[in-house]
Amino acid sequence: MDNNDQFDHTPLTSIIILTRNNLRFTRDCIFSIYQNTPENYELIIVDNGSTDGTLHFLKSLGKAIIIENEQNRGFSGGCNQGLSIANGENIVLLNNDTIVTNGWLARLLWQLNKDDSIGIVGPRSNFVIPEQLISPVSYKTMPQMHLFANERASEYEKQGEEVDFLSGLCMIFKRTLIDTIGGFDERFYPGYYEDADFCIRTKIIEKKLIVANDVFIHHYGSSSFKRNKKVHKEIIDESKKSFFDKWNIKDNEHLRDLVILERPFNRQRHYIPL
Repeated sequence: MDNNDQFDHTPLTSIIILTRNNLRFTRDCIFSIYQNTPENYELIIVDNGSTDGTLHFLKSLGKAIIIENEQNRGFSGGCNQGLSIANGENIVLLNNDTIVTNGWLARLLWQLNKDDSIGIVGPRSNFVIPEQLISPVSYKTMPQMHLFANERASEYEKQGEEVDFLSGLCMIFKRTLIDTIGGFDERFYPGYYEDADFCIRTKIIEKKLIVANDVFIHHYGSSSFKRNKKVHKEIIDESKKSFFDKWNIKDNEHLRDLVILERPFNRQRHYIPL
């Protein structure tokens, strides 16, 4: 992972990826990072008990920092492990079933750094929550996808908009955010709603959530859960119940009011230790 010398002076960004099998997705994701990220970064990969050769591939990467979990720590647990060793001033959480595109990190960093009131920035994607969704997309192949992303980058250069939520498929934020609100709540195991919880705590400290309209990344979508749709639905339902119970709400319609009612940030109630 030889970064261009011209970027050596830029603040370090820690890119944290969780893996659990799906070697093909992981390989493509990491290679897309290598090809499209000249900025100063470190790659931290947390493997949650892969059994398909993923770990062997990860160990062949050289400069990547690998955390090996014998058991599945879930999304929150794995992210917290990565966050606990991250050296970057900036931190990216990235799903392993994504493909990043030309200029993705530079544009996310620009949005993050343009205003001190911004807490988290996310991209646009093809398979994501409505706040970030581009649908339908015109591409059918990966070369077409990269052209699509380049066209969006030109058309929407430096444009962003504030949203109520951002998906954990790709988030960028400052290390100082973790210092303030903590990491991800591990009650949401193995996944889902931990990103919504993280966004709520970010908004409680009055930081904004921004979608970068000039950044598009491809997302294959929930690849770790696709094999068993019944189990997938049960996981979502359980995490949703945990989320509503934690914040003492009955539906998503009360979330904006919730953020206001929860202010100011109470470290004892809102902070999640790594």
